Amino acid sequence: MTPVYDPPLDELAACLDSVDRQSGVTWEHIVVDDGSPNSAVVDLLRSRSSAQRVAVERNNNGGIVAATNEAIERATGEFVVFLDHDDVLAADALQTMVAAVDGHPQPDGVGLVYSDHDLLRPDGRRASPVYKPDPSPERLRNHNYITHLVAIRRTVLTSVGGLRPGFDGAQDHDLLLRVMEIDVDVVHVPQVLAHWRQSARSVAADTENKPLAYDAGVRAVQEHLDRTGVDGRVELGAWPGVYRIRRRIEGRPTVSIVIPTAGVDGVVWGGRRRFVEEAVASIARGSSSTCDLEFVVVLDSDADSQVRRHLVAIAGDRVRIVDYDAPFNFADKINRGAAASSGAFLLFLNDDTELIERDSIEEMVGLVQIADIGMVGARLLFEDGTIQHAGHVYNHHIDHAFVGWPGDHPGPQRLLAVEREVGGVTAAAAMVRREVFDEGGGMSTELPANYNDVDFSMRIRGSGRRIVWTPHASWYHFESRTRSGTEQHAIAPKELDVLLARWGDSLWDDPYYNPNLADGRADWLERRGRSGAPPYVVLADGRVSWA
Repeated sequence: MTPVYDPPLDELAACLDSVDRQSGVTWEHIVVDDGSPNSAVVDLLRSRSSAQRVAVERNNNGGIVAATNEAIERATGEFVVFLDHDDVLAADALQTMVAAVDGHPQPDGVGLVYSDHDLLRPDGRRASPVYKPDPSPERLRNHNYITHLVAIRRTVLTSVGGLRPGFDGAQDHDLLLRVMEIDVDVVHVPQVLAHWRQSARSVAADTENKPLAYDAGVRAVQEHLDRTGVDGRVELGAWPGVYRIRRRIEGRPTVSIVIPTAGVDGVVWGGRRRFVEEAVASIARGSSSTCDLEFVVVLDSDADSQVRRHLVAIAGDRVRIVDYDAPFNFADKINRGAAASSGAFLLFLNDDTELIERDSIEEMVGLVQIADIGMVGARLLFEDGTIQHAGHVYNHHIDHAFVGWPGDHPGPQRLLAVEREVGGVTAAAAMVRREVFDEGGGMSTELPANYNDVDFSMRIRGSGRRIVWTPHASWYHFESRTRSGTEQHAIAPKELDVLLARWGDSLWDDPYYNPNLADGRADWLERRGRSGAPPYVVLADGRVSWA
């Protein structure tokens, strides 16, 4: 389906040529001219009409939604592919999409297929490949990461009513949200199958080109929340094309903040502090108005006696001290703290942290209260304000995503600005519902210092629940200032052996880290040396690219 309105003739011709090159599948191309004032556009379409290409001429300009819906009404294929007039298909695009459907365990259940894409510069060079995750519902609510190339089963498209009038500019996002609401399988093809042209009037070149589209996007996401029973309010995010969802919390729940600690001190920003006291104080100073908080501090029994007195002075009767007299075992401390707590929600927090965003706990509760979300992780910053944690990546290495990136950077594909599904999160700041923690059996004490959060993340995903990272919950994390280097490194090799024996190759099957991206790093850089990889150009704007 290609709606057309007064396009540059060379761009339209390139689009048509790319469709003509498709082989190995039966296709039809329905091009709807939406009343282009330039008669040369119609002349070109007439000259390129064939048994496979139908050119439809509308006398009046009705907009992209009306033109696309007219194309859909004329479609006869099993799947409908959406192709802008300035897009260019990869030579094997349609054949690859069909193969992805045929290769699915239940092909008839596939309702939507999408692929990776890159950008086509005005000089004809390809740039900035966009390597996407497998289906990521929370990310789609925050940002239309799917864009190009999309194919939807025609019966599914008809059942949801096609494109909706009034959402011009965000019509594709609105449609994707409605398709995601129904019971169909969604397949991601991790290959670049579409080249999205950059031009002066294209959103591919400048995402700020579409302010009205973003307003329509707010309405699309809000109506999606209303239809799916999510009590929340949608507003424009801090970056173009990003939406912020403020979810309302059900009732007034109790959040138990479980903090394992030895009660030690250290230097941060030139001043000495006792870590656990500042961790508690930073939260107590901004007490929640929508949640009741209790601090469950699992404290080594030989810790300075002043720690107990200071914690009570800071947070009063909201503090519960659990004495710990066993050898160091972070996982066991978490389990004991959880057992001693009373809240419906458990927030696991390292003692070497300091709250940044006042509403962080509410943001996490708003997400983790959703039934199919098993755990929520927070944005953690180093002392210098750079990223320490933005979700885990499991790509033959276990990594924190975007370590060292500026804390105020949106990241490639807006990944640091949106709520999104991740393979796992660190237990340095993670929230779960109590029943999820209990069902998962708590933290594995066979992993006393390292990888217990990775193991727990794998168990949550194995239960069919999602793990979500949010940029709207933020702490400073002074990265294991309370553990000695001997503790950290002596145990790690043995613990990694335990983890690998337990999970095997399934550990590296991270659905949210595209296989085209490099192993051994987590900043969304492309894997070099792939067979057939194009000579991508480097853009100095933070997007993923290679020369």
